[in-house]
Amino acid sequence: MTSTAALQPETSAQPRYEILDGLRGVAAVLVILYHFGEGFATSAVDQMMNHGYLAVDFFFVLSGFVIGYAYDRCWKNKGMTTGRFMLRRIIRLQPMVVLSVIIGAIAYLLQGSVHWDGTPVPFHWVLVALILGLFMIPVLPGAAADVRGNGEMFPLNGPTWSLFFEYIGSVLYAVILHRLSKNGLRTVVAVSGIGLAACALCNMSGAFHLGVGWSMADMGWLGGFLRLSLSFGIGLMLTRDFRPMRIRGAFWICAALITAIMSCPYIGSTDGNPSIANGVYDIICTLLIFPTIVYIGACGTTSDIFSSKVCEFLGAISYPVYIIHYPVMYMFYAWVWNNGITFADAWPVCMALFVVIILEAWIAMKWYDAPIRRYLSRKLLH
Repeated sequence: MTSTAALQPETSAQPRYEILDGLRGVAAVLVILYHFGEGFATSAVDQMMNHGYLAVDFFFVLSGFVIGYAYDRCWKNKGMTTGRFMLRRIIRLQPMVVLSVIIGAIAYLLQGSVHWDGTPVPFHWVLVALILGLFMIPVLPGAAADVRGNGEMFPLNGPTWSLFFEYIGSVLYAVILHRLSKNGLRTVVAVSGIGLAACALCNMSGAFHLGVGWSMADMGWLGGFLRLSLSFGIGLMLTRDFRPMRIRGAFWICAALITAIMSCPYIGSTDGNPSIANGVYDIICTLLIFPTIVYIGACGTTSDIFSSKVCEFLGAISYPVYIIHYPVMYMFYAWVWNNGITFADAWPVCMALFVVIILEAWIAMKWYDAPIRRYLSRKLLH
């Protein structure tokens, strides 16, 4: 979560929106909690941190806003080409994708190299899944390389699906979107919004929510594409029409809003069955609330050292946290499900793993991602 998603390009000469960096980190941390909750859910209705999947839509809005802010002027000044832009995006995104897929393969082998139902998977198919993941090539559901057997686009590291769409968004921006007038961009957003609303309200996901895109089965990829085109387009619209106003306490206000939205229980269900009201909630969050949060965050500045340090830390770990945490979750789920562990018994383990994931992300950022990106930028962009 382009990701996801991506942090503001370090190559931009313009000032950073440090609050937006921090908010990306807040959302990434909430995704961890959401995924812990998946281990104990019996359906979408009783999932803890129920709307954590909306973090992806928030990431896409942020990505559209930040990329438009950093690069729109470059195209207008003839200082950017499609190839150079995509090279920047690859340098920004791909090192952590590579690490995450390798970690995912190791975790899968440690689990015994089996489908979710216990069927053994030959090593050469794990190797195929690894190679496909390294090159961001989705696995077809039911194919032999679908090594977990549940239709994930990237079975060694599920959240890579949103980075796949982040890349699609980057390509679309480089080829088409940066050229569009404001009216053209509004048309893209309107068509995408109608399509995504139809997906949510017609229950394409089976639970009246926007948590679709990670699977290529049952047209899930369509939901993922519409989530990207709508939210990324809204972010671009927002940066092109941006008129800032002074807002005090913007980071803490926005962090509280994001937490409230993503921790909100399932909407409208009284009998344990999915409700269309939840789809309405998801659409409202994507169309109205997330753009408002991004606007508030972009308007604000941190006024004290503590807030600045929090935003700096959360922004630095946000992408690593999101892209490498899920292999830990695979192993956690196996432990919970194979042993019938309840949340009451597992919460101390959740807390410990939460710390481990944050530490893992920080180490990956400090000693792997940042050095590699600096090296590649020095060699390829100058």
